[in-house]
Parts: sequence; C-alpha cells; structure tokens
Amino acid sequence: MAHHDGGRAADDASLTGALPLDARPARGVAAPDFHVFDTTLRDGAQREGISLSVEDKLTIARLLDEFGVGFVEGGWPGANPRDTEFFRRAAEDLTLHNAQLVAFGATRRPGGTAADDLQVQALLESGAPVITLVAKSHDRHVEQALRTTLDENLAMIRDTVSYLREQGRRVFLDCEHFFDGYRANPQYATSVVRTAYDAGAEVAVLCDTNGGMLPGQVRAVVSTVLADTGARLGIHAQDDSGCAVANTLAAVDAGATHVQCTANGYGERVGNANLFPVVAALELKYGRNVLPPGGLALMTRISHAIAETVGLAPSTHQPYVGVSAFAHKAGLHASAIKVDPDLYQHIDPELVGNTMRMLVSDMAGRATVELKARELGYDLSGDRDLLARLVERVKERELRGYTYESADASFELLLRTEITGDPLEFFRIESWRTIAESLGDGTHANEATVRLWAKGERILSTGEGNGAVNALDRALRAALERIYPPLAEIEMANYRVRLLGDSGGSGSTARVTITLRGGGSEWTTIGVGSNILAASWEALADGYTYGLSHLGVSPL
Repeated sequence: MAHHDGGRAADDASLTGALPLDARPARGVAAPDFHVFDTTLRDGAQREGISLSVEDKLTIARLLDEFGVGFVEGGWPGANPRDTEFFRRAAEDLTLHNAQLVAFGATRRPGGTAADDLQVQALLESGAPVITLVAKSHDRHVEQALRTTLDENLAMIRDTVSYLREQGRRVFLDCEHFFDGYRANPQYATSVVRTAYDAGAEVAVLCDTNGGMLPGQVRAVVSTVLADTGARLGIHAQDDSGCAVANTLAAVDAGATHVQCTANGYGERVGNANLFPVVAALELKYGRNVLPPGGLALMTRISHAIAETVGLAPSTHQPYVGVSAFAHKAGLHASAIKVDPDLYQHIDPELVGNTMRMLVSDMAGRATVELKARELGYDLSGDRDLLARLVERVKERELRGYTYESADASFELLLRTEITGDPLEFFRIESWRTIAESLGDGTHANEATVRLWAKGERILSTGEGNGAVNALDRALRAALERIYPPLAEIEMANYRVRLLGDSGGSGSTARVTITLRGGGSEWTTIGVGSNILAASWEALADGYTYGLSHLGVSPL
C-alpha cells in the first residue's frame, strides 16, 4: 500500500499493514513497517455498557479500515457465538482496503496438540489471515491459572505458533501479564518471547494486562527485552494507572513497532490505550507515516461515528477529537489567537478533522467576541463600540444565569439584535399557559395553550403532551407549521435542565438548554427563568426562530 511522506524525513517513514509470510525481517534487523493494530471489536467491547451486535461490529470494522489501521481484531471465534458469526459474515460482506482481519484465541490446552485442539481449529475456520494468540508470561499465572508447568506452557506456545504458521497464517503472540511477570521472573518472561519468535511469531506483544506500569518502567523493560531477544516487539497497555497512551509511546521510544489500541480508549475496567491520540502522536509528533494519505483528517469523524455505533456519547474533552479539544474560553487566549492560532494550540485542528471554537462567557473580552462573531460569519473588526456593547451584554446575562459556551444559536440571535437594533422575529407571543392534571387512575394529563401573532394573523393553539414542556412544544408547533411549513423539518434532539442560585430546591432559578436539528445541522439555545417552564419557553422560542432563519425562511 502506498503512503505519503508529507515532507517528513525518509528514515522516519513507515508502513501500515505488514510483511508477506516469507518476508519477515532477519533477527536483529529493524522491520521496515509499523503496525497499528486495533482491538475495539474484542478488548474494547469488554467495556461496561457496550454490547455490540454483529452489524455493529461490521460497521466499526469498516470505519477503522477507512481510517487506515493495519489490523482489525474481530474477536474470539469458537469461544463466542457472536464472534464466530462475525467472521462468517465478514467473509461475505466485509471488504477491507487498508486493514487485515485478525482472529484472537489461546494457545492449545496443556497436554494436547495444536492440530487436535478445537479452539485452534476454530481460529483456522474463521478464515482470518492473521491470528493473535494469548499466552501466559507470568510464572505464577502459568502454575496457578493454567495449572501446568513452565516448560509445558512454552511447549504450548511453540506448538501452536508453528502449527498455525504451517497452515499459512501470520501469527502475533500477546504475552499476557508480561510486565508483572518480568518483574517476578525476568528469565521466564523473556523465554516466552524468545520461544514465540523462534517458532515463527511475527510479533511478541508485551501486555500490561493490569495497567499498573509507568512510562519509565515500560521503556526500560522493552529496551532490555529487545536487546536480549532480537524479536519484533509490540505493546498492549491498559489504562488503570492513566498511562496507557504514555506507556504505548514509551514502548515505541524503546523500539516497539506494533501498537495495540482501541477506538476512544474503550476496554475492560477503565479502558485501553486510545487509538486516536496514539496515532496522532505517531504521525504529528514522531513523524511516522502510519496511516494512508488522508487518514489523519478523518480522525474526528471516525471517533464520533464509532461512539455513536457503540451507543456512547462522544467524549467532549478527548484529546485531538473532542469538541472541546480546541475550544478557547479565556480572554487572554483569544487575544493571542487573534494574532496567531498556534500560540495556544499544539497543532492545527484541521489536521485531525477538528475545528477551533471560541467560547463566549463572562471571561470573554473583545477578542473572544470578535473571533466568535467571525466564526459565525460576522466581521466586527472595525466596530469597537459594538464589540464593547456585546461584551457587556454577555457579562450582564451571564450574571443572570445564561451561558453561551455551547448555545451558539442563542448567542447569534443576541449578536444580530445588537447589530441591527431589532430582534429577529417570526412570531410575537401574546401569552402562553400550561395545565397539569392528575387523574384518579394515577395517570397525568398535560395541556398547553399558546396565543401568538404571525404574518399579521392572530393564532390560538393548544397541544397535549407527555409533560408540560412537551405540551408547550406541540402547541407552538401547531400554531406555526401552517404559516411556516419548513418548521416540520425541525425536531428536538436534546433537552437539559439545571437549577441555579442559592435558594435551592424547587425555588431555584432554572436554566434550560435545548438542541434542535433540521436541514442537516444542529443548534442549541438557552433559556433562563424563575421556573423550568419559563426557561423552557425562552429556549424553545429561540430555537424555532433560529431554525427558521437557518432554513432560509423570511421573518415577519
């Protein structure tokens, strides 16, 4: 597969994917490629709250392949019916352009042979061209968990690796609990690596299974094992000490050329090394070409798409790909960014498919508001008085409980009002009210009535709903959809309430944020009031006002 050099030094270039079976580098010779190995479909799926269907796994595999990883580990065929079905479906429905599919499994059982082991046969029957075997490398685990001898464990590794190689498969060996095992018995842990490599394993992956190592420890062990064995080494780091990404990069510093990660850091307990910051660091900090051309710019979209597939909200503060990764709030930062964005950003966010965002808050100064207005399409650079008014207006409203950090639509409506002197209006409210009724059978009924003016017509509308806010929403929509048919395209995507102030409980001021979607985009508005209904009404009215403008509808 061809790769770009991006102007980087030739000796830093590396390839995603791997060598053919007969081209494994000789002992002591550096491998010319670098493996980015993803295990989201196996190790990542072990995260609490994730349950992937076969269709989910196929979708994620396609996304990872599009991103450009070299290997996608699909699961453990033979041990898990869903994983067995995934490999069957993958053979029929999955076309990979950058990645190779990997099946995961264990070495043969003690006292048997690989050729007669049913789980080893299931690995072959999966049809995967690459197989990752897991083997014990901690002497205590061998004797207490496997209940066999140290010599038999080495025989199990040697027999299974060599057998799978004879069957034409590429083989990687995951050395489970390697770092803990190395501390307990370095000679035995090293012998596991040497045995696997001598039997034909392409990579021996050193696993920090309990996630307790620190970068300096990882670097020292990888360096020593590499010198002692000459094997090609990989790293698999869990994140229990919060160091999985750092440990992965420390292993690369020490000579590892195979990294195992999961998308968004999903995995057992607190997770695994996060694929996206690891790859971004390799590409942008180390100067290694580990993705095909254009892959890095897909990173943010791929991360969010995988999050949606597994049913988890994308992490807003994830490095590189989070929506807050390049968000700036402090006025001091904004003043510097206005001169040069690089002064407060370690990379250009567009390199990873993300964007810079300015957050408008009570910390905002003129530079923040000017940059935010420019982001929204308004050039205010020549109007210092307008900028000063906007800053004061924002700070005054923030004191009352408003926050515009995520409510861009409400800020834009405020901005337009200050620029034109008049609010954007598609309708004028005369009154609204809600009725909540508790019925004798234990059920509840909610009804809302809205009186408004639109295009010279007075409209009275009612709506019933699942709660007072839903009833208000339905009444407002019923009043406006005949006048503004495009309103039918708009739907609510999210609704959040927060109580503010010191009064506490039901007497607190309410802040409501509402996210609506329509016309292929989303926008968020905010409302603040003495109660939840008043705050909700303001956010709803702003949301439909902004939405109609976004859809190209002319106001009153």
